[in-house]
Amino acid sequence: IPGKPGDLIEIFRIGYEHWAIYVEDDCVVHLAPPSEEFEAGSITSVFSNRAVVKYSRLEDVLHGCSWKINNKLDGTYLPLPVDKIIQRTKKMINKIVQYSLIEGNCEHFVNDLRYGVARSQQVWYLCSDAGFLLNFLGACDSISGWNSG
Repeated sequence: IPGKPGDLIEIFRIGYEHWAIYVEDDCVVHLAPPSEEFEAGSITSVFSNRAVVKYSRLEDVLHGCSWKINNKLDGTYLPLPVDKIIQRTKKMINKIVQYSLIEGNCEHFVNDLRYGVARSQQVWYLCSDAGFLLNFLGACDSISGWNSG
């Protein structure tokens, strides 16, 4: 078993991290581009403004990449009760959601389900490095809501 229900899984893809939330029986929920011509969770999802919430076997999401359980925000936010995390997560399966690299990416999505807070440290680092431009545009101050209930 890769983890416990509600654990966040960080998958190390080339150039970025993809995130999923562990549900049960070696299966995870994650954001993927809606188009079948793209590999689920591929870098092409960065250029799409929509994503579909998929329930998949972890091994099918990994594509041979390394991964780890990473509940890194547990020290900052209190995780929701596991049954609530799983209930909110399952309610999202097969929904099409707005996708934005800055405001609503796969890391925002899983953090919202685990903690009720849509946060992305990948974006935080991006905003720090390119801070002037992104802060000028106001991009780093926005947080997207997933309406996950």
